Amino acid sequence: MRERGPSVWAVCAVVAAALFWSSSYAVTKQVLADVGPLSIGAIRFTLAALLLGVMVRLSRNRPARPDARQRRQLYLSGFLGITVYFILENVGVDLSTASDASLIVATYPLMTMLMELVVFRTRMPLLRVTGVLLATVGAFLVVRNGAQVGGNARWAGDILLLLGGVAWAGYNVLGKRASAGQNAVGVTYYQTLAGAAGFLLASLLEAGDWRMPGVAASSLLVYLAVACSVGGFLLYNYGLRRMASSVAVNILNLVPVFGVLGAVVINGESIRLAQVAGGVVIVVGVALGMIERRPESPVRPDADGNEASGTATAQAGTTAGLVPHKH
Repeated sequence: MRERGPSVWAVCAVVAAALFWSSSYAVTKQVLADVGPLSIGAIRFTLAALLLGVMVRLSRNRPARPDARQRRQLYLSGFLGITVYFILENVGVDLSTASDASLIVATYPLMTMLMELVVFRTRMPLLRVTGVLLATVGAFLVVRNGAQVGGNARWAGDILLLLGGVAWAGYNVLGKRASAGQNAVGVTYYQTLAGAAGFLLASLLEAGDWRMPGVAASSLLVYLAVACSVGGFLLYNYGLRRMASSVAVNILNLVPVFGVLGAVVINGESIRLAQVAGGVVIVVGVALGMIERRPESPVRPDADGNEASGTATAQAGTTAGLVPHKH
């Protein structure tokens, strides 16, 4: 029997998630005019935690509450992947540009793969190594362009965005270990709860600059919380359940493309040839890094007489290196 491809609705869901996540950079750049980068994170993820908490409570088939050790790991991964990562991202976008951020974020899945290589001692095929090198070259082109055009501030912002990729990689590796036996909504709730708490403490550093944001900034903050932090995650997981993870990862390569377009349309940013070249090299590197040759093995029937392909574990492992946003 011929295997059916993913449904149109599943593909649309993942494309919509990529669109939401990519728009967060341009939207954050707009909100930074009225709200500090730490306060943006506090408001965004507090709202997201409240929404996810309601969803967990209303869920009829929720799993058992994670034990104390598992909760500690989830809280730590949430603090790392939300508080640390988004502080670096928001400050980086403030110093740099939304288009730079969108392109640099394309290297994050490969950073996660490198960290998994160190932690889990997984082997990397030649194509994946080539992808890592190409994505690194692309990121260098983007950062170099920022230093030439925007000066030291933009260069520092690009470096902070790259460090954010390291934090996100750590979040993925730790979260992968801590999410056993839990559904996606529950894991995201505990992680977002810790991330929001960390941001609330960090935002106290900006207490002297607090003021009531305008109507436009408030609307964009709600968009970041509902669409980017909650909606994007749920849409992505809806599609991921209905397609191979490799297909979903390829669709997520649209994030830098959407991100640059959003920076041009929303913020009126200009794009230089070096950025375009860096973005193309990054996307090619990510695409090569996602290619994985599976060794052919004889199909053996399971206990019920059904054929077992043995690819489910490989597909599930690929999802640990995905970008975000995620939350």
